[in-house]
Amino acid sequence: MNEDSIIVPVKADRVFDSCSDKDCITNLEVQLDGGAELPQQFTAVKTRCCTIDNICMTVEPIAFNRGYYSVDLTYTFGVELLAYERACDTPTPLHGTATASKSVILYGSESNTKTFFSSGASIGETNCCCDTVNLPTASCQCVDPIALETRIATICGNGGSALPDGSPIPNVRRAVMLTLGIFSVVELTRPVTLNVAASPYTVPEKACAAETDSPCEIFSRLQFPAEEFAPQSLMQNQNGSQECCRS
Repeated sequence: MNEDSIIVPVKADRVFDSCSDKDCITNLEVQLDGGAELPQQFTAVKTRCCTIDNICMTVEPIAFNRGYYSVDLTYTFGVELLAYERACDTPTPLHGTATASKSVILYGSESNTKTFFSSGASIGETNCCCDTVNLPTASCQCVDPIALETRIATICGNGGSALPDGSPIPNVRRAVMLTLGIFSVVELTRPVTLNVAASPYTVPEKACAAETDSPCEIFSRLQFPAEEFAPQSLMQNQNGSQECCRS
């Protein structure tokens, strides 16, 4: 520890438990915008882009296992499809959504306190049994899913009418089914006060400078991007980033 360091209290969100997952979600139906059915003229589809638009999370304590909580997550995916009437034809873009759910159990500790802030926010509440309920906060970090498979399926359901014998009339419809791969990290956190070592604030030695050179002078100092003119090998391509088509 530096001799100039001092111990200061810091309010932070401590991670009590976390887990990482590699989920493969199969038979995920895409609900096309407007509730439309996949038109009959389309014979093939592929996923152009798939993003996670929202994650709804609920935290519930586990009975008879104090300090542990069930975190229920519901993913909402935004899907952009390309539908083809025949191979090599110009595709028709389609948009839709899909949802999937999962649950994890993590340790989140216990707290019987209520915290009030001057901003009007508060942590913890009292239930009807006069017990303080102070749940940990769940968070989920994830990257956009990988579309592993996109296919057209025929789904059989029950229609709104019935046959004379009372049995429902089968309702056959076409739908787009996805298989997605998702990488995620789920955490349970609580606000705590920690004592950390800190150094006194010092004035930066670097002076602020404004760029006064002409645009051509700035451009002349840039290195020639030779790597942009050389095709990448397989290993370099796998380590690169992939841009998504959705804004």
